[in-house]
Amino acid sequence: MEYREIKPCKEVAPFIHAYWELKGDKSDSLWERNFPDGCAGLVMNLGTACLTDNGSVSMGFGKTYVVGAMTSFKDSFIDSETHLLGVCLKPAAFAAFYNYAPQNELINNTVEFEKPDSFNVDKILNNPFHYLNQYFIDRRKGQYNPLQPAINAIHATNGQISIQELSKRNFTSVRQLERNFKKHLGLSPKEYANIIRFQHALSLIKNACGNRSFLDIAFECGYHDHSHLTNEIKRNTGLSPSQL
Repeated sequence: MEYREIKPCKEVAPFIHAYWELKGDKSDSLWERNFPDGCAGLVMNLGTACLTDNGSVSMGFGKTYVVGAMTSFKDSFIDSETHLLGVCLKPAAFAAFYNYAPQNELINNTVEFEKPDSFNVDKILNNPFHYLNQYFIDRRKGQYNPLQPAINAIHATNGQISIQELSKRNFTSVRQLERNFKKHLGLSPKEYANIIRFQHALSLIKNACGNRSFLDIAFECGYHDHSHLTNEIKRNTGLSPSQL
């Protein structure tokens, strides 16, 4: 399997983490697992039909799909004929380009876009990343993400901030903050903070190299104990810590 990422141009970089391309090779015939990161995305299938959403969705050639934020792992089947081109949006950035359903309606789902919102398969094949930059420049509605201060606070604390403190820092009520998160990001503030905390713990586990105990990592990341972190890993990845 060949995978690469390309950074977007500076005009749309505030809203897009990266563009990516995945191509299967002749030895591939496997389920590829993605873990939740709190971000929505877009994907176009440039190969044969590709199964995703744990086998419940088949993506057809030349079609564009919006992928909602995930609350658990998701498997996609990769074989020698797979060719996917995707966009990883930053949290709550979807509304900067699209008028579409509230993001909470897309959670854990892969939904085919209607033609006016889709990428042009004929144009994208020649120079895909140049095409994507121009596509998003043309669709961009503004430069301001109203949830960015709250998102920054969650990342700065690695997800260890109470929703009460988060609403206080952003001069809003807990209820209003939750409504805004559900609409623009799809997740509640607590769900998003839990994902960021899990991602931080995952990073520490992968980089520990035997120098730190699992219990130390659990406590650093704000989990009650070893079992609490183990359960979060299983829920988000479908794997035990030893399988990571």
